[in-house]
Amino acid sequence: MEYKITAPAVLREPLVTPNKLLMGPGPSNAPQRVLDAMSRPILGHLHPETLKIMDDIKEGVRYLFQTNNVATFCLSASGHGGMEATLCNLLEDGDVILIGHTGHWGDRSADMAARYGADVQIVKSKVGQSLSLEEIRAALVLHKPSVLFLTQGDSSTGVLQPLEGVGALCHQHNCLLIVDTVASLGGAPMFMDRWEIDAMYTGSQKVLGAPPGITPVSFSHRAVERYKRRNSKVKVYYWDMSLVGDYWGCFGRPRIYHHTISSTLLYGLREAIAMACEEGLPALIARHQDCAKRLYRGLQDGGFELYADPKDRLSTVTTIKVPQGVDWLKVAQYAMKTYLVEISGGLGPTAGQVFRIGLMGQNATTERVDRVLQVFQEAVAAVKPDVQVKGKM
Repeated sequence: MEYKITAPAVLREPLVTPNKLLMGPGPSNAPQRVLDAMSRPILGHLHPETLKIMDDIKEGVRYLFQTNNVATFCLSASGHGGMEATLCNLLEDGDVILIGHTGHWGDRSADMAARYGADVQIVKSKVGQSLSLEEIRAALVLHKPSVLFLTQGDSSTGVLQPLEGVGALCHQHNCLLIVDTVASLGGAPMFMDRWEIDAMYTGSQKVLGAPPGITPVSFSHRAVERYKRRNSKVKVYYWDMSLVGDYWGCFGRPRIYHHTISSTLLYGLREAIAMACEEGLPALIARHQDCAKRLYRGLQDGGFELYADPKDRLSTVTTIKVPQGVDWLKVAQYAMKTYLVEISGGLGPTAGQVFRIGLMGQNATTERVDRVLQVFQEAVAAVKPDVQVKGKM
């Protein structure tokens, strides 16, 4: 039989991967130690060596999350998978979910929750600000949700949502708390157990500096008990916490085959977590916060205006208002074409309104802050020479 579709000529060309400085909201540049780990031989998804690496990762995630939760594992998916899995496991048809909206990820979680049959209610913060505990309390009283969803660090707005006291407040109202820490973990304090958070996930490709595609997640004992009381099966097999948890050896039962995990992604994530553990959470967070302050000073000294309220700024993603008459896309294109430096535009409610600069993982250094400031100033001046930029950055 003749094969009429021929092999594509483009695949006879060599693979090209330029070395870019990723100073957007993620992914960040991976450390060489992570890249080297991922070049090791592939192992089977149930080989004992693979299972040992998975166990190592679980211990590291518990440290990073500051939790003793048994149901701590990773999903073979990007950070969106964490959002899907926490919602899918804790919601049934008709359940009321309250979404705390501080930016784009409030919209995305509301869309997902509605697809799982939930009754979605939203409490919105003021532009560029977080929600107060009183605003959350009032919304809990009004809507009586079974789940509250919050994003600790919204990468679209650069807003950091305070969490202390929210979990206890939820439990007073018979409500579980889900928190998205994709853009914030390692750049802001996080105490999952102390703050009584019931389900949480983060991104591998942000502060940790591993590739995307594998997402740490953890469920509290309250969340596991809620799961056990479900009246219906979890709607998506792939997200079912009991099945994935058994693959990861969380519940003391024999390991099962759930899916074929990528051993190479496990290698990279294990080393990324090991590096974070070696640095230690206090030093890791302080480094990101110090770099963010240096970036804020440089931007403000240059005459740029920051988008997020000073008390609510996320250290890992900074949003800068686009000056009047400046085409943000041309600025981003200039930075990339001239210097191979990524600077991003807004997302969702901030699209066209802000630039976004990310300081995450190995990109959160004094040298890279100064580099992105220099490139950003030059790019704005090149695109709109009459914009008043003060001094040198």
